[in-house]
Amino acid sequence: MGGATRAILMSIYNIMVLYNLSKSDAIWIEVGSTGSTKCVSEDIKQNIVVIADFSLVSLEDDVTSQLLPIISIKVTSPYGNNLHHQENVTHGQFAFTTTEAGTYFACFWVDESHKATTAVTVSLDWRTGIAAKDWESVARKEKIEGVELELRKLEDAIDTIHQNLIYLKTREAEMREVSETTNGRVAWYSIMSIGVCITVSVTQVFHLKRYFRKKKLI
Repeated sequence: MGGATRAILMSIYNIMVLYNLSKSDAIWIEVGSTGSTKCVSEDIKQNIVVIADFSLVSLEDDVTSQLLPIISIKVTSPYGNNLHHQENVTHGQFAFTTTEAGTYFACFWVDESHKATTAVTVSLDWRTGIAAKDWESVARKEKIEGVELELRKLEDAIDTIHQNLIYLKTREAEMREVSETTNGRVAWYSIMSIGVCITVSVTQVFHLKRYFRKKKLI
């Protein structure tokens, strides 16, 4: 096997690994029974599709209980805009497309009128980007399947990775610019501080000499 072929295979393997890592598994969130709020967050860039399913996890104690706990959920953008809000539910779904880059929050809490005696567990399946895409619809629409469909997934995964690299490069440039500006301001502040200290010291020496001369001490 040639070196070029081996490099191509390794690149395809790395892309498949990254594609599989982009698929998020459901996470369990323990929400307190005393009205406390539990939030999960994710840093997402602009124009990314987000789809999430949530539901209460049924434990044995919950099944035999006559009154099941009911939760509320609120999803907010980095600037505090309300993207989704539901009350008195045991399960549901929300979806949106990000309009700004930043940290998005999904917060859960148990309703006051349906408090549980113990903590409530919520299952959250949060998917973004390529993991949120409906590939069955894409396959039906474009009439592709099998290897062709997998190649299409890999193509989208490559594009996603490329866009993420561009996004990280842009963020790194912005952070470097902010750091350089901050360093410049600190340098000028240091110079000004040294100048003030020298001015004050010279002024003090001058006044002390004048005082001693008036007192004929020198």
